[in-house]
Amino acid sequence: MSIILHAPLDMHLHLRDEKMLANIAPLSSHTFSGGLVMPNLVPPVCSREEIIAYKERILKAIGTDRFTPYMTLFFKPTYDRSFLESVKDEVTALKLYPAGITTNSEGGVSGFDIEELRPALEAMSDLEIPLCIHGETNGFVMDREAQFVPIYEKLASAFPKLKIIMEHITTKASVEALDRFKNLYATITVHHLIITLDDVAGGMLRPHLFCKPIAKRPEDKEALLKVALEGHPKVMFGSDSAPHPQHAKESCGCAAGVFTAPIALQLLAELFEKEGASVEKLQAFVSDNAQNIYGITPSSKRIVLERTPFKVPDMYHDVVPMYAGEEIAYSLKEVLYA
Repeated sequence: MSIILHAPLDMHLHLRDEKMLANIAPLSSHTFSGGLVMPNLVPPVCSREEIIAYKERILKAIGTDRFTPYMTLFFKPTYDRSFLESVKDEVTALKLYPAGITTNSEGGVSGFDIEELRPALEAMSDLEIPLCIHGETNGFVMDREAQFVPIYEKLASAFPKLKIIMEHITTKASVEALDRFKNLYATITVHHLIITLDDVAGGMLRPHLFCKPIAKRPEDKEALLKVALEGHPKVMFGSDSAPHPQHAKESCGCAAGVFTAPIALQLLAELFEKEGASVEKLQAFVSDNAQNIYGITPSSKRIVLERTPFKVPDMYHDVVPMYAGEEIAYSLKEVLYA
């Protein structure tokens, strides 16, 4: 049995920089037509020059692969209209991080005072630049995303023309917010469609499944599955594939992130088949919805997956993937260009 996916997109992707970028970027560019690249480097991507330079480094790393890096800028409330106009043609979105809430987010937003944010967000609305948000508070870890939903609602109400993407949602509360506001959208990872907190810490601790936002309860996973499997038009795939060297994951103070880039499409094919969802719904989730939401046209690429067991490598360079050493149902057969 084979599945063909057209121009798959990863709308939340970490490619890092330097040696890690060189090692990891080709694992996404081989099978995806494009990816929304996160800006939380050290230091973060905050200027037009930094966007252009980072994009050039990505293109060098991927070589001849047909892949579009859709660039993002690290959001700061101090950005004015003139600055946003100057970067509009270089970015697909701006990414807002609450300060200190996840990897390399120390320079993020410390408060969500609407009047403080208004100049930048109104300019983004007028310029039609979407805002992606890592939506967590600094409360109890299992409640952080649900506690952030009222902030999403406040922003969606105050800036009704601003496209707001709730990144890597993990809760039923976030799913329910989707249909309450016309301008709210969401990305969902493959790992949050598969695992719950029990898989991370219910038995022996599994550091390579630890991420932020942390995996939640079974009822949350079921809510995510429902909208993904039905091809909900406001939901799209974003892997949040987050590579860290093995020593940073298997240590005291384990780094947050699940690395899925090389196997994401295979895992999704297996999951959608298991749940009885059609290939058309999978196509919507991995590409069509993102094209409609962001107004992008990715490069032509067809990915052929076949139902042949594939043993996940123990390591990709110095990064341990999800399901390392285990067998998954689908393999990558070929990549075709039109």
